[in-house]
Amino acid sequence: MNGYAGHLWVLSLVAAVGALIMVHLLAVRRTAGSSLTGAVVLTLAVAAIPALRGEPPHYVAGVALTAGGVVAVVWARGRSRRHWSARRSALADYEAGTAAVPLFAALAERDRLAAELHDVAAHRLTGIVVAAGAALRLADRERTGDALRHADEAGREAVRELERLTGLDATAAGFAEVDALAAAHAVDYRRTVGKAPAGSTEAAYRVVREALTNVARYAEGATVRVRIEPTDDQGKPVRAGGDHLFVVTVTDDGGTAVEPGLGTGRGLAGLAATVTATGGTFRAGPHGEGAGWSVRASLPAATVLPLRRWPLWRGTAALDYALVALAIALSLGASLLSADVPAPFGGLLPALVTVVLSGLHAVPLAWRSRAPGRALAAVLSALLLWWACDRAGWTQPPVSDIFLVYGWVELTLVHSVGVRLPWRRGLCAPLAVAAVGGFALASGSGITGGRTAAWAVLAGVLALPALAVWSWGRRTARRHERLRAADTRRRVLLDGDADAAVSAQRLLFATALRDTALRHARAVVAAAEEGDLRAVREESRAGLTALRDLLSGLRTGDDADDAPPPTVSGITALAARYGAVVRYVGERRPLPAAVEVFAYRTASALMAVGVTLTVRTLPDGVEVSGPAPAVPAVERRLRALADAAGGTLSTTDRGAVRVWLPEAFPWRSE
Repeated sequence: MNGYAGHLWVLSLVAAVGALIMVHLLAVRRTAGSSLTGAVVLTLAVAAIPALRGEPPHYVAGVALTAGGVVAVVWARGRSRRHWSARRSALADYEAGTAAVPLFAALAERDRLAAELHDVAAHRLTGIVVAAGAALRLADRERTGDALRHADEAGREAVRELERLTGLDATAAGFAEVDALAAAHAVDYRRTVGKAPAGSTEAAYRVVREALTNVARYAEGATVRVRIEPTDDQGKPVRAGGDHLFVVTVTDDGGTAVEPGLGTGRGLAGLAATVTATGGTFRAGPHGEGAGWSVRASLPAATVLPLRRWPLWRGTAALDYALVALAIALSLGASLLSADVPAPFGGLLPALVTVVLSGLHAVPLAWRSRAPGRALAAVLSALLLWWACDRAGWTQPPVSDIFLVYGWVELTLVHSVGVRLPWRRGLCAPLAVAAVGGFALASGSGITGGRTAAWAVLAGVLALPALAVWSWGRRTARRHERLRAADTRRRVLLDGDADAAVSAQRLLFATALRDTALRHARAVVAAAEEGDLRAVREESRAGLTALRDLLSGLRTGDDADDAPPPTVSGITALAARYGAVVRYVGERRPLPAAVEVFAYRTASALMAVGVTLTVRTLPDGVEVSGPAPAVPAVERRLRALADAAGGTLSTTDRGAVRVWLPEAFPWRSE
């Protein structure tokens, strides 16, 4: 040990070990921001020890640089441990809650079928009752003939739609169906929206159909206006090129209720649930000063889902950049710890070349997870460049010493190649490292004899550890693949159980439907063919009554007392218990089990009576947003949850919070 270090090296070592333990504990138990602050403070504290003892500046810088690199890796490993622990906890919750998935899938399917049944049957049968009732009151032969023809046509349509529903061959309605519906009712209609997502057009069709059905029930003779127009978030019209929402409005100026007691009591509530589920808003109520009524729904015209970028301290990138810091710290810091100002820093050119080459040899580690093959090629190129500068006399120490001490950089990338790349492509990595490394070592001053022979021998010796590290990476890749396959099998089995429960629910529903509304709809067609208008009206009313009884039975049936499954779909059931609303935006797709649990936990923390939560499925994860919690402890819990999942928490100017949860596994370490 040199005179400048003296006997204080023991104290420095103890301080460094203590700092590393504290950094690891902070990274495991605290969020990224607080633990990173603690890591920086502890690194500075370690560097302050030689500074307070009066060590030379270059020695203090060496201690700070070396300690910083080691602390960065320990901190990143602690972060990986935190993510891994969070994932294990989430998977345990997922396993415990999967038993409820089939049950709640069946309940969700029951509610969906009930809403569609209401829309399909009520619309047709209500129109038949109204037309038949008016014709019977007027006792006009021409009106009676029109009512019978309408009953025959509408009854056949009702039968076809109900048979489709019992067969469950559902297809989404588009704007063309909305246009046809408006034309059939001869209303004042205008549409200035060209296209929209399928879920939005289906919701628009249901809104218009339900609104026109209610007009027929409660506002005979009213002037009806239907508009489908673009709008922004504040309700102001915008140009078609800038559409992101469109609004559907159906208004009437009031009328008389022709046939009381035709409603089922589920229409507007079902519409509200449908619209909000697509990411829109719904409102219905009196319109104007008279007895008019207005229905308004804002629906997404396009789904723009930005790709979220991870901060450098999140996920696998944290360890990659920590390794970069370690490589630079060790290569430069070790030189600065010498007793005298080391040769590489004795002049501007040697110092500049050494710093640049150290960076070129270390920075490619940042690509370790994304492009390990290119990263390894860059590192080997830097090593060859170092050899060239060494031959020119620009660098100290020589490239042979650099590879001997810092060859772990190449081996780290060889391991990543084994994990990330197919074996046929990846096998070149250990061979290339052995060849270039052997060349670097053979160029050293301690080699005697033929350098070509030394190169061949050293390359053969290096090939053994390089191939061993690459094989380790291959085993790691196979282990990851087995885990992914197990997750996939588990998801397939769970989806199969849920599909079986949904199919059973559909079968029960179809059986009840055939014995009630479908039977009455067929009787309506038969009565219309026989010219019995009174029987048409009675069968239609009986069909509506049976429909109301069926929907009421579905609504008051046995609901699950169990907790909803901790999945994205389970958020809907959770919201129903709170009287809250959940809006789903983006394409629904299966997510990793841990991400589903994190999303459910986030929604549970944000859930309150009457709130509206938005769940966005993004290209690289899922975002849960809602009103900012009033209790600071809840916000701290959300921040910790997002951090443990590798995501982020942000606030908006409108007093809302957004929690983004990445779909990739930031806790998966190589």
